[in-house]
Amino acid sequence: MSRRLWFGGGALIALLLGALSLYLYFKAMPYQEEIDHGPSPEAQANPYLAAEHFLRKQGLTVSHANSLDILPILDPRQHSLLLLGDRANMSPRQIDQVLNWTRAGGRLLFVAQSVWDEKTGQSNDLLLDRVQLHQLLSKDLKAPPPDVLDDPYPKLTKLYLEDETAPAYASFDTAFHLEDPKNLAQAWANSAKATHMMQLNHGLGSITVVTDADLWKNPAIEQYDNAWLLWYLTADTSVTLLFNTDHDSLPTLLLRNFPQALVALIALIGLGIWRVGVRHGPLLEPAPKARRQLQEHLRASADFILRRSGQHSLLQALQQDILRRVRHRHPGYEQLGVAEQWLVLARLTGQPTRAISQAMSPRPKQRLSSAEFSRQVAHLQTLRNTL
Repeated sequence: MSRRLWFGGGALIALLLGALSLYLYFKAMPYQEEIDHGPSPEAQANPYLAAEHFLRKQGLTVSHANSLDILPILDPRQHSLLLLGDRANMSPRQIDQVLNWTRAGGRLLFVAQSVWDEKTGQSNDLLLDRVQLHQLLSKDLKAPPPDVLDDPYPKLTKLYLEDETAPAYASFDTAFHLEDPKNLAQAWANSAKATHMMQLNHGLGSITVVTDADLWKNPAIEQYDNAWLLWYLTADTSVTLLFNTDHDSLPTLLLRNFPQALVALIALIGLGIWRVGVRHGPLLEPAPKARRQLQEHLRASADFILRRSGQHSLLQALQQDILRRVRHRHPGYEQLGVAEQWLVLARLTGQPTRAISQAMSPRPKQRLSSAEFSRQVAHLQTLRNTL
Protein backbone atom coordinates (compact mmCIF):
# COMPACT_ATOMS: atom_id res chain seq x y z
CA MET A 1 0.00 0.00 0.00
CA SER A 2 1.41 3.40 -0.99
CA ARG A 3 2.01 6.25 1.41
CA ARG A 4 -0.69 8.34 -0.32
CA LEU A 5 -3.37 5.74 0.52
CA TRP A 6 -2.21 5.70 4.16
CA PHE A 7 -2.59 9.46 4.43
CA GLY A 8 -5.98 9.37 2.73
CA GLY A 9 -7.31 6.68 5.09
CA GLY A 10 -6.06 8.54 8.16
CA ALA A 11 -7.67 11.79 6.99
CA LEU A 12 -10.99 10.03 6.41
CA ILE A 13 -10.97 8.47 9.88
CA ALA A 14 -10.14 11.82 11.47
CA LEU A 15 -12.98 13.47 9.55
CA LEU A 16 -15.48 10.85 10.68
CA LEU A 17 -14.42 11.18 14.33
CA GLY A 18 -14.73 14.96 14.15
CA ALA A 19 -18.21 14.73 12.62
CA LEU A 20 -19.31 12.28 15.34
CA SER A 21 -17.97 14.55 18.09
CA LEU A 22 -19.86 17.56 16.65
CA TYR A 23 -23.06 15.52 16.47
CA LEU A 24 -22.76 14.37 20.06
CA TYR A 25 -21.89 17.89 21.23
CA PHE A 26 -25.06 19.39 19.79
CA LYS A 27 -27.36 16.48 20.64
CA ALA A 28 -26.20 15.50 24.15
CA MET A 29 -28.12 17.34 26.89
CA PRO A 30 -26.80 17.35 30.49
CA TYR A 31 -29.32 16.61 33.25
CA GLN A 32 -29.37 16.04 37.02
CA GLU A 33 -30.79 12.96 38.73
CA GLU A 34 -31.22 12.32 42.44
CA ILE A 35 -30.73 8.75 43.59
CA ASP A 36 -32.45 7.86 46.85
CA HIS A 37 -30.29 5.47 48.86
CA GLY A 38 -32.82 5.30 51.70
CA PRO A 39 -32.30 6.36 55.32
CA SER A 40 -28.77 6.58 56.61
CA PRO A 41 -27.60 4.00 59.19
CA GLU A 42 -27.80 6.73 61.83
CA ALA A 43 -31.45 7.45 60.96
CA GLN A 44 -32.29 3.75 60.94
CA ALA A 45 -30.81 3.35 64.41
CA ASN A 46 -32.53 6.47 65.80
CA PRO A 47 -36.19 6.99 64.77
CA TYR A 48 -36.16 10.42 66.44
CA LEU A 49 -33.00 11.71 64.74
CA ALA A 50 -34.89 14.39 62.78
CA ALA A 51 -36.61 15.51 65.99
CA GLU A 52 -33.23 15.87 67.71
CA HIS A 53 -31.83 17.94 64.83
CA PHE A 54 -34.92 20.16 64.81
CA LEU A 55 -34.73 20.85 68.56
CA ARG A 56 -31.02 21.62 68.32
CA LYS A 57 -31.75 24.16 65.59
CA GLN A 58 -34.13 25.84 68.04
CA GLY A 59 -31.21 26.26 70.47
CA LEU A 60 -32.03 23.35 72.81
CA THR A 61 -29.48 20.89 74.19
CA VAL A 62 -30.60 17.40 73.19
CA SER A 63 -29.29 13.98 74.23
CA HIS A 64 -30.71 10.49 74.29
CA ALA A 65 -30.28 7.59 76.71
CA ASN A 66 -31.02 3.87 76.77
CA SER A 67 -32.00 3.47 80.43
CA LEU A 68 -33.14 5.37 83.50
CA ASP A 69 -29.70 4.97 85.07
CA ILE A 70 -28.95 8.51 83.91
CA LEU A 71 -31.79 9.98 86.03
CA PRO A 72 -29.67 10.75 89.13
CA ILE A 73 -27.35 12.98 87.08
CA LEU A 74 -30.16 14.95 85.38
CA ASP A 75 -30.93 18.28 87.05
CA PRO A 76 -34.76 18.45 87.05
CA ARG A 77 -34.76 22.25 86.81
CA GLN A 78 -35.19 23.33 83.20
CA HIS A 79 -34.94 19.77 81.93
CA SER A 80 -37.38 17.67 79.89
CA LEU A 81 -37.40 13.85 79.96
CA LEU A 82 -39.19 12.17 77.06
CA LEU A 83 -40.05 8.48 77.64
CA LEU A 84 -40.90 7.44 74.09
CA GLY A 85 -39.95 3.73 74.16
CA ASP A 86 -41.38 0.58 75.64
CA ARG A 87 -41.77 0.69 79.44
CA ALA A 88 -43.01 -2.87 80.01
CA ASN A 89 -40.05 -3.66 82.29
CA MET A 90 -40.27 -0.45 84.30
CA SER A 91 -40.32 -1.31 88.03
CA PRO A 92 -42.34 0.49 90.74
CA ARG A 93 -39.06 1.78 92.18
CA GLN A 94 -38.14 3.36 88.84
CA ILE A 95 -41.60 4.92 88.60
CA ASP A 96 -41.09 6.50 92.03
CA GLN A 97 -37.71 7.85 90.90
CA VAL A 98 -39.21 9.40 87.75
CA LEU A 99 -42.12 10.99 89.62
CA ASN A 100 -39.83 12.33 92.35
CA TRP A 101 -37.59 13.82 89.66
CA THR A 102 -40.65 15.48 88.07
CA ARG A 103 -41.92 16.74 91.43
CA ALA A 104 -38.56 18.48 91.92
CA GLY A 105 -39.18 20.60 88.80
CA GLY A 106 -38.65 18.37 85.76
CA ARG A 107 -40.88 18.14 82.70
CA LEU A 108 -41.93 14.57 82.00
CA LEU A 109 -43.52 13.42 78.73
CA PHE A 110 -44.46 9.79 78.19
CA VAL A 111 -46.61 7.67 75.91
CA ALA A 112 -49.60 5.79 77.35
CA GLN A 113 -49.00 2.15 76.53
CA SER A 114 -51.97 0.20 77.85
CA VAL A 115 -55.76 0.37 77.72
CA TRP A 116 -57.70 0.75 80.97
CA ASP A 117 -59.41 -2.44 82.20
CA GLU A 118 -62.69 -1.72 83.97
CA LYS A 119 -62.88 -5.22 85.49
CA THR A 120 -59.50 -5.11 87.23
CA GLY A 121 -59.54 -1.36 87.83
CA GLN A 122 -56.04 -0.91 86.35
CA SER A 123 -53.97 -1.12 83.19
CA ASN A 124 -50.65 -2.76 82.45
CA ASP A 125 -49.02 0.69 82.40
CA LEU A 126 -47.97 1.37 86.01
CA LEU A 127 -46.83 4.93 85.28
CA LEU A 128 -50.12 5.83 83.59
CA ASP A 129 -52.06 4.42 86.56
CA ARG A 130 -49.93 6.43 89.00
CA VAL A 131 -50.90 9.73 87.32
CA GLN A 132 -54.55 8.57 87.43
CA LEU A 133 -55.27 8.89 83.72
CA HIS A 134 -56.97 6.22 81.63
CA GLN A 135 -56.43 5.26 78.00
CA LEU A 136 -59.42 3.90 76.08
CA LEU A 137 -60.13 2.83 72.52
CA SER A 138 -61.77 5.58 70.49
CA LYS A 139 -64.17 3.10 68.93
CA ASP A 140 -65.68 2.44 72.36
CA LEU A 141 -66.62 6.11 72.89
CA LYS A 142 -70.06 7.52 72.33
CA ALA A 143 -70.83 9.18 69.02
CA PRO A 144 -69.73 12.87 68.91
CA PRO A 145 -72.32 15.65 68.82
CA PRO A 146 -73.53 16.80 65.37
CA ASP A 147 -71.53 20.04 65.35
CA VAL A 148 -68.29 18.06 65.75
CA LEU A 149 -69.04 16.22 62.54
CA ASP A 150 -68.61 19.50 60.65
CA ASP A 151 -64.91 19.58 61.60
CA PRO A 152 -62.92 19.91 58.34
CA TYR A 153 -59.99 17.99 59.87
CA PRO A 154 -61.60 15.37 62.13
CA LYS A 155 -58.50 13.14 62.28
CA LEU A 156 -56.08 15.91 63.28
CA THR A 157 -55.51 16.86 66.91
CA LYS A 158 -55.99 20.57 67.64
CA LEU A 159 -54.19 22.51 70.34
CA TYR A 160 -55.69 25.91 71.12
CA LEU A 161 -53.46 28.60 72.64
CA GLU A 162 -54.31 31.94 74.16
CA ASP A 163 -54.15 34.95 71.83
CA GLU A 164 -54.16 32.63 68.81
CA THR A 165 -57.06 32.62 66.36
CA ALA A 166 -56.23 29.25 64.79
CA PRO A 167 -55.18 26.02 66.52
CA ALA A 168 -52.02 24.02 65.98
CA TYR A 169 -52.56 20.72 64.19
CA ALA A 170 -50.82 17.46 65.06
CA SER A 171 -51.24 13.95 63.61
CA PHE A 172 -51.73 11.79 66.70
CA ASP A 173 -53.13 8.28 66.21
CA THR A 174 -56.90 8.69 66.57
CA ALA A 175 -57.44 5.06 67.60
CA PHE A 176 -56.81 5.90 71.27
CA HIS A 177 -58.36 8.32 73.75
CA LEU A 178 -57.16 9.74 77.07
CA GLU A 179 -59.64 10.15 79.89
CA ASP A 180 -59.26 12.21 83.08
CA PRO A 181 -61.70 10.75 85.65
CA LYS A 182 -60.36 12.91 88.53
CA ASN A 183 -60.24 16.21 86.53
CA LEU A 184 -56.51 16.61 87.16
CA ALA A 185 -55.50 17.81 83.68
CA GLN A 186 -54.63 21.48 83.20
CA ALA A 187 -54.54 21.34 79.40
CA TRP A 188 -55.44 18.90 76.64
CA ALA A 189 -55.64 18.52 72.86
CA ASN A 190 -58.42 16.73 70.98
CA SER A 191 -59.32 15.41 67.56
CA ALA A 192 -62.96 15.38 66.45
CA LYS A 193 -63.76 12.34 68.61
CA ALA A 194 -61.01 11.76 71.16
CA THR A 195 -58.38 13.36 73.39
CA HIS A 196 -54.76 12.55 72.55
CA MET A 197 -52.70 14.76 74.86
CA MET A 198 -53.11 15.84 78.48
CA GLN A 199 -50.97 17.97 80.77
CA LEU A 200 -51.10 18.11 84.55
CA ASN A 201 -48.97 19.69 87.24
CA HIS A 202 -46.87 17.52 89.52
CA GLY A 203 -45.15 19.37 92.34
CA LEU A 204 -42.78 21.90 90.81
CA GLY A 205 -42.82 20.08 87.47
CA SER A 206 -45.34 18.96 84.90
CA ILE A 207 -46.42 15.73 83.24
CA THR A 208 -47.55 15.42 79.62
CA VAL A 209 -49.23 12.19 78.51
CA VAL A 210 -49.78 11.41 74.81
CA THR A 211 -51.44 8.49 73.09
CA ASP A 212 -48.51 7.92 70.71
CA ALA A 213 -45.21 9.42 69.61
CA ASP A 214 -45.17 8.35 65.96
CA LEU A 215 -45.84 11.94 64.89
CA TRP A 216 -42.31 12.83 66.08
CA LYS A 217 -40.53 10.02 64.24
CA ASN A 218 -38.42 10.72 61.17
CA PRO A 219 -41.13 10.16 58.48
CA ALA A 220 -43.84 12.27 60.16
CA ILE A 221 -42.22 15.09 62.12
CA GLU A 222 -42.25 17.47 59.16
CA GLN A 223 -46.02 17.08 58.69
CA TYR A 224 -48.56 19.64 60.01
CA ASP A 225 -47.37 21.25 63.28
CA ASN A 226 -45.79 18.10 64.69
CA ALA A 227 -42.30 19.57 65.02
CA TRP A 228 -43.63 22.82 66.50
CA LEU A 229 -45.64 20.88 69.11
CA LEU A 230 -42.53 19.02 70.26
CA TRP A 231 -40.66 22.31 70.58
CA TYR A 232 -43.62 23.88 72.44
CA LEU A 233 -43.62 21.04 75.01
CA THR A 234 -39.86 21.24 75.63
CA ALA A 235 -39.17 24.97 75.14
CA ASP A 236 -36.48 26.58 77.32
CA THR A 237 -35.20 23.25 78.65
CA SER A 238 -32.51 20.68 77.98
CA VAL A 239 -34.03 17.55 76.48
CA THR A 240 -33.23 13.88 77.10
CA LEU A 241 -34.96 11.27 74.93
CA LEU A 242 -35.24 7.71 76.16
CA PHE A 243 -36.64 5.45 73.47
CA ASN A 244 -34.46 2.36 73.03
CA THR A 245 -34.35 0.23 76.16
CA ASP A 246 -33.98 -3.11 74.34
CA HIS A 247 -30.29 -4.07 74.52
CA ASP A 248 -28.58 -6.83 72.62
CA SER A 249 -27.76 -9.84 74.74
CA LEU A 250 -24.16 -10.76 75.56
CA PRO A 251 -24.11 -13.73 73.11
CA THR A 252 -25.40 -11.44 70.34
CA LEU A 253 -22.74 -8.82 71.04
CA LEU A 254 -20.00 -11.47 71.16
CA LEU A 255 -21.18 -13.04 67.90
CA ARG A 256 -21.30 -9.64 66.21
CA ASN A 257 -17.91 -8.37 67.40
CA PHE A 258 -15.81 -11.50 68.04
CA PRO A 259 -16.99 -14.29 65.69
CA GLN A 260 -13.48 -15.69 65.17
CA ALA A 261 -12.85 -15.85 68.92
CA LEU A 262 -16.15 -17.70 69.44
CA VAL A 263 -15.29 -20.24 66.73
CA ALA A 264 -11.87 -20.79 68.32
CA LEU A 265 -13.46 -21.21 71.76
CA ILE A 266 -16.00 -23.75 70.47
CA ALA A 267 -13.21 -25.69 68.73
CA LEU A 268 -11.13 -25.64 71.92
CA ILE A 269 -14.05 -26.94 73.99
CA GLY A 270 -14.68 -29.67 71.41
CA LEU A 271 -11.04 -30.76 71.50
CA GLY A 272 -11.12 -30.78 75.31
CA ILE A 273 -14.20 -32.99 75.37
CA TRP A 274 -12.64 -35.31 72.79
CA ARG A 275 -9.42 -35.49 74.82
CA VAL A 276 -11.23 -36.31 78.06
CA GLY A 277 -13.38 -38.87 76.32
CA VAL A 278 -10.45 -40.85 74.82
CA ARG A 279 -10.41 -44.45 76.10
CA HIS A 280 -7.28 -45.58 78.03
CA GLY A 281 -6.78 -49.06 76.64
CA PRO A 282 -8.85 -51.39 74.46
CA LEU A 283 -12.54 -51.89 75.00
CA LEU A 284 -13.20 -55.02 77.10
CA GLU A 285 -16.02 -56.97 75.58
CA PRO A 286 -18.36 -58.84 77.92
CA ALA A 287 -17.71 -62.56 78.12
CA PRO A 288 -20.34 -64.72 76.41
CA LYS A 289 -22.86 -66.35 78.74
CA ALA A 290 -21.99 -69.82 77.40
CA ARG A 291 -18.60 -69.84 79.17
CA ARG A 292 -19.86 -69.03 82.66
CA GLN A 293 -18.48 -71.62 85.11
CA LEU A 294 -19.18 -72.48 88.75
CA GLN A 295 -15.87 -70.97 89.83
CA GLU A 296 -16.80 -67.66 88.25
CA HIS A 297 -20.19 -67.66 89.97
CA LEU A 298 -18.53 -68.38 93.30
CA ARG A 299 -16.01 -65.60 92.78
CA ALA A 300 -18.79 -63.17 91.80
CA SER A 301 -20.81 -64.17 94.87
CA ALA A 302 -17.79 -63.62 97.11
CA ASP A 303 -17.17 -60.21 95.54
CA PHE A 304 -20.82 -59.30 96.10
CA ILE A 305 -20.74 -60.36 99.78
CA LEU A 306 -17.44 -58.53 100.26
CA ARG A 307 -18.96 -55.30 98.88
CA ARG A 308 -22.21 -55.62 100.81
CA SER A 309 -21.14 -57.18 104.16
CA GLY A 310 -17.39 -56.56 104.30
CA GLN A 311 -14.40 -58.73 105.20
CA HIS A 312 -15.72 -59.68 108.64
CA SER A 313 -18.67 -61.66 107.26
CA LEU A 314 -16.45 -63.72 104.93
CA LEU A 315 -13.95 -64.58 107.70
CA GLN A 316 -16.78 -65.46 110.07
CA ALA A 317 -18.34 -67.74 107.45
CA LEU A 318 -15.06 -69.68 107.12
CA GLN A 319 -14.73 -69.99 110.92
CA GLN A 320 -18.30 -71.31 111.19
CA ASP A 321 -17.59 -73.88 108.47
CA ILE A 322 -14.48 -75.07 110.38
CA LEU A 323 -16.46 -75.37 113.63
CA ARG A 324 -19.19 -77.36 111.87
CA ARG A 325 -16.64 -79.84 110.48
CA VAL A 326 -14.75 -80.29 113.74
CA ARG A 327 -18.03 -80.92 115.65
CA HIS A 328 -18.76 -83.66 113.15
CA ARG A 329 -15.39 -85.33 113.76
CA HIS A 330 -15.22 -84.71 117.53
CA PRO A 331 -18.63 -85.05 119.24
CA GLY A 332 -18.99 -82.81 122.31
CA TYR A 333 -16.51 -80.29 120.93
CA GLU A 334 -18.74 -77.33 121.72
CA GLN A 335 -18.79 -78.32 125.44
CA LEU A 336 -15.01 -77.96 125.79
CA GLY A 337 -13.21 -74.83 126.90
CA VAL A 338 -11.51 -72.57 124.39
CA ALA A 339 -8.01 -73.88 125.18
CA GLU A 340 -9.18 -77.50 124.91
CA GLN A 341 -10.96 -76.72 121.62
CA TRP A 342 -7.75 -75.30 120.15
CA LEU A 343 -5.83 -78.44 121.33
CA VAL A 344 -8.40 -80.62 119.55
CA LEU A 345 -8.08 -78.54 116.39
CA ALA A 346 -4.28 -78.75 116.59
CA ARG A 347 -4.47 -82.53 116.88
CA LEU A 348 -6.95 -82.90 114.00
CA THR A 349 -5.26 -80.45 111.58
CA GLY A 350 -1.65 -80.79 112.56
CA GLN A 351 -1.31 -77.02 112.92
CA PRO A 352 0.35 -75.35 115.92
CA THR A 353 -1.90 -74.04 118.66
CA ARG A 354 -0.68 -70.48 118.18
CA ALA A 355 -1.69 -70.46 114.49
CA ILE A 356 -5.10 -71.90 115.39
CA SER A 357 -5.69 -69.20 118.03
CA GLN A 358 -4.85 -66.47 115.53
CA ALA A 359 -7.20 -67.94 112.93
CA MET A 360 -10.18 -68.76 115.18
CA SER A 361 -10.11 -65.79 117.54
CA PRO A 362 -12.88 -63.20 116.92
CA ARG A 363 -11.60 -60.53 114.56
CA PRO A 364 -12.08 -56.77 115.11
CA LYS A 365 -14.45 -55.18 112.60
CA GLN A 366 -11.82 -52.77 111.33
CA ARG A 367 -10.87 -53.25 107.69
CA LEU A 368 -7.75 -55.37 107.03
CA SER A 369 -5.26 -54.68 104.31
CA SER A 370 -5.58 -56.78 101.18
CA ALA A 371 -2.44 -58.78 102.03
CA GLU A 372 -3.51 -59.47 105.63
CA PHE A 373 -7.02 -60.43 104.51
CA SER A 374 -5.62 -62.84 101.92
CA ARG A 375 -3.30 -64.47 104.50
CA GLN A 376 -6.15 -64.88 106.98
CA VAL A 377 -8.42 -66.47 104.35
CA ALA A 378 -5.64 -68.82 103.19
CA HIS A 379 -4.97 -69.93 106.78
CA LEU A 380 -8.67 -70.63 107.46
CA GLN A 381 -9.02 -72.52 104.18
CA THR A 382 -6.00 -74.66 105.15
CA LEU A 383 -7.64 -75.58 108.46
CA ARG A 384 -10.94 -76.35 106.77
CA ASN A 385 -9.37 -78.50 104.08
CA THR A 386 -7.50 -80.69 106.60
CA LEU A 387 -10.66 -81.53 108.54
